[in-house]
This record gives sequence, C-alpha cells and structure tokens, in this order.
Amino acid sequence: MSSVIRRATPVRRALALTLCLRANTEGSAENGRFRPGAAADIGPLRATSRSYCSRMSLTKGLLFRQLFELETSTYTYLLADAETKEAILIDPVLETIDRDLKLIHELGLNLKVAVNTHCHADHITSTGLMKKRLVGLRSAISKFSGASADILLSEGDKITFGKHYLTVRETPGHTDGCVALVSGDQSVAFTGDALLIRGCGRTDFQQGCPEKLYKSVHQKIFTLPDQCLVYPAHDYLGQTVTTVGEERKFNPRLTKSLEEFVKIMNNLNLPKPKKIDTSVPANLICGVHKV
Repeated sequence: MSSVIRRATPVRRALALTLCLRANTEGSAENGRFRPGAAADIGPLRATSRSYCSRMSLTKGLLFRQLFELETSTYTYLLADAETKEAILIDPVLETIDRDLKLIHELGLNLKVAVNTHCHADHITSTGLMKKRLVGLRSAISKFSGASADILLSEGDKITFGKHYLTVRETPGHTDGCVALVSGDQSVAFTGDALLIRGCGRTDFQQGCPEKLYKSVHQKIFTLPDQCLVYPAHDYLGQTVTTVGEERKFNPRLTKSLEEFVKIMNNLNLPKPKKIDTSVPANLICGVHKV
C-alpha cells in the first residue's frame, strides 16, 4: 500500500518551512497556549481574514487542502486520492459544513471518512450532520474519547482512501481520546491539539493530564523524522505548518523537563473555552443535536 505523501525534495521542503512565520512563545487562552498581551488584558491575536486556505500536496496522485474556520481558528484537512477520488476529512466544523461540502462536490470527491482527532471543546463537529447529507460517509474518533462514531480508532489503525492511508498514534494528555494521524512514510502528521505550532493543548479539563501529554508528544510525535511536516488542529497567529524538528528545538513548553512542563501547565489559570458546555455534549454524539 502506498504512503500518503512522499518525502519532499530539499527545495520543496524549504518552501514548506517558509510557511512557518516565526517562533512564537505565546498564543490563545482557549487552547492553553500563552496569550499575547495578557498582562495588559488584551485579547489574543488572531488572523482576521482567512476563511479558506489551500495548499496542493507535493505528492503525485494526492490532493490536499488545508481549510480554516475563523471564529475558533480551527484547521480542517481534506485529503483525497486523485485517481480514485476517495477522500477523508479531518476535524470538520459545523459552521463550515456548506463550504466543505461545496468543495468536495466541486472536486468530484467521494468522502469516505470524517475523523475527529479528539472530542473538541471549542467547536461542534459537523461529522454527524455531514453523514445525513453524504450517503455512505462514516465517522471516526478514538475509542478512548467516550464519543459515538462508526469507527472507533486504536493505536496502529489505518484510515485508507484510495492507495493512500494515515496511521493512528494515540496521544492522550489534552484529552484521553487524542490521536495523531501520520502518513505512511512519516513525512506528514496531523497532530490535533496535542502538538500545536510552538504550543500544545491545555490539560485542565476533559481528562487533561500534563504528564500524559508530555510523554505522548515525546514518544509518539517527537520520534518522527525531523523533516516531518506537522499540521495542528488550531493556530491563532496565521501559521499553517511546522516540522517535528522545529518543535523539538523551539517549542517553549515541550523543550522543558517533565517537571517544568507540569508546573507550567498547572499554573496557566485560563478561562474555560466559551463553547465547552455545548460543544462537548454535542461532540460526544458525533455532533448530532438540535441547532
């Protein structure tokens, strides 16, 4: 079985790395990253104009789109086999369901699986509603998430689409049900909220545990090749991609010792996500609810 994305050439890899804008030490309060201007009670910096970002894959035969939801700064990823037109969608958001379905229709794709990297607290997934509008679509989430889905994922499972696939790596810590999805050749990883660009997900609710998160990132993500591209579930500063090597060197939290990391995470004192009281119950039932 072919891998999802072949290793980029040095020139293309350098181009991909330029998408990483700068090494930030601060970020959003809602996902637990450092917050710019917090001392002055200034809200987090956010990209204000991106609603649709796209980037063609460097792999022959693979279609790849990176999509952006503005309110919660969530990335949704669409991957498809260009020959068979089979596709998967990662972390779809309810508010952008029409945009996503329109793109899928325009590209002539057959969406097979919509997968959530974890049970989100800041937005409601569109997976349940999307299943009602696309015949044959199946939902997927970790078996440890406590959520309902057609496919309950475990370590080592493969999500296939055409000749491509992503492999599941369990990365608990932000929640018990967090997973990273890694291409067959380990050149690309979709890391959800476990590893962000110069940040990580918070650990103060939904079974959060800083010790688990630290070990998950170091054992399941930082063991990937340095050049492996990392696509997170969120970014609040306009950044689109990073690499394992960059985060291993420059991540302001995960470069610390375990003890230092735990201390940082236990003293963030962040407000809870605005939509947590509606998002979590809805996401536990695949986002199917009254809206």
